[in-house]
Amino acid sequence: MARIIKELKTFTIPIIAVIVLVFIQSLSELALPTMMSDIVDTGIVKGDVPYILKIGLWMILVAAIGTLSAILASFVSSKVSSGFGKQLRYGIFFRVEGFSLSEFDQIGTASLVTRTTNDITQIQNFTVTALRMLIRAPVMAIGGIIMAVSKDAKLSLLLIGVVALLSVLIFFVSRKTMPLFKSLQKKVDRINLVLRDYLTGIRVVRAFNRTKREKERFHEANLDLTGTAIKVNKIMALLMPLMMLLFNFTSILIFWFGSVRVDNGAMQVGDLMAYIQYAMQIMFSLVMMTMMFIMVPRASVSAARISEVMDMKTSISDPQLSKKVDARGFIEFKNVSFCFEGAAEPVIKNVSFSSWPGKVTAVIGSTGSGKTTLMNLIMRFYDVTEGKILVDGVDVKEINQKVLREKIGFVPQNAVLFTGTIADNIRFGNESITGDMLKKAAEVAQANEFIDHMKDGYDSEISQGGTNVSGGQKQRLSIARALAKKPEIYIFDDCFSALDFKTEAKLRNALKEYTRQDSLIIVAQRVNTVMDADQIIVLENGAVAGIGNHKALMKNCEVYREIVSSQLSEEEIA
Repeated sequence: MARIIKELKTFTIPIIAVIVLVFIQSLSELALPTMMSDIVDTGIVKGDVPYILKIGLWMILVAAIGTLSAILASFVSSKVSSGFGKQLRYGIFFRVEGFSLSEFDQIGTASLVTRTTNDITQIQNFTVTALRMLIRAPVMAIGGIIMAVSKDAKLSLLLIGVVALLSVLIFFVSRKTMPLFKSLQKKVDRINLVLRDYLTGIRVVRAFNRTKREKERFHEANLDLTGTAIKVNKIMALLMPLMMLLFNFTSILIFWFGSVRVDNGAMQVGDLMAYIQYAMQIMFSLVMMTMMFIMVPRASVSAARISEVMDMKTSISDPQLSKKVDARGFIEFKNVSFCFEGAAEPVIKNVSFSSWPGKVTAVIGSTGSGKTTLMNLIMRFYDVTEGKILVDGVDVKEINQKVLREKIGFVPQNAVLFTGTIADNIRFGNESITGDMLKKAAEVAQANEFIDHMKDGYDSEISQGGTNVSGGQKQRLSIARALAKKPEIYIFDDCFSALDFKTEAKLRNALKEYTRQDSLIIVAQRVNTVMDADQIIVLENGAVAGIGNHKALMKNCEVYREIVSSQLSEEEIA
């Protein structure tokens, strides 16, 4: 919680303003019972009408000042809490933006969404409540006690017992609710995860008639969350009646003993009336403090979850002094091994090869052989466990991540499109690209074939996730996006799988001319895609089983021959 509170220093001046306004409001509320007491004991008892009018006007003025202060305090505190929420959301987004894929794997996407939305909302609600109550409640309680003691010290002994009982009640409530609130936020993560899985995989769910099972999963997560929420609310539901019982019982005792003291002449009627109001103010301030204590456990849990993200050190960081890279598109793997955190064995094992500008390097292998992981290492989505990856002679760890990725045009295995127009998606990596270059990139990617037939052409809208275009169209637009960037290195991670053989052949021929001065790495499952490559890397269980062109590998690499024979007929092989 202290880590999050430090972030409030940006709002120091507005917070001071709220404190001053709340203090003025509290003083005005504390002054009113005494003024009323004077009206009763002096004005009404003596029949002094001018005195009643005079004090009455002062009461109106004091009440107006208190009301105005309350309104301004509410307005400023709302602005502070909203600004604080905005700052935290931006802080988390900025922090997450620098995470490597390891940190995403560790926390989980669903949890990051919950922390950015639900947890920050909890902190925001706590902030606005704290600013209005954290000052007002203690001032009202302490001021009320002082004023009550000044009216009758002996009667004030009742309040000591009330405060002690209330403190014990708050302690037990906090002890019970803290672990429940922590569990509640984790269960919000879970329900977000289930809902996200269902919504993003709706086509697969329906295709396999798994709607009933997904409903059951959601019902289980929802029931679990509801059960925990009910437990918390049961405690809260028990707390308020107990507090009201204590509140009413205290009022009865004050009336009882106060009337006895008035009857004995130890206390005036006006003082008793003022004392009762001060007792009410003290009780209400204790209620406010209790509400604060109720909010503290959940806010503390949310603050801890936000702090975990803000304080998490990314496993990948930029060097203090990034080395300058002057060459163009040369990549070299030197004895590279990589192991996921917590994995029993490495995914990539002692891989060494080079890729040159103007040459096509292909990577082929069975599913799970480490092809995509290898590409992720070049992009530095993960850092190698052993060995080095050199880009233009410089270790990628010594290159600024932005500089490194500006050199690379990446097409992922699963095509990702963003909401917006087709033109927006193509120029995603190069906003300054001209219209002619944009169309050229689409033409090379064979995307112009379907774009020209759309009603709005390049201004046609792409829905969220690209659901209004086919898989092959999504892949071609992803390829056009990489081509439009005009990088030095192209990485195509099995992105031709949704294309028919004719379109793929046309695309590869167009790529040869478009990328003739650049380094081109193609990851593929199909032999036809890699046969013409200058160099083919064959992976098996994360290790290099063979390197060479198609003819050389057919002679020297058993793994490659098995892949070829499983896909091509004897006539095609010959």
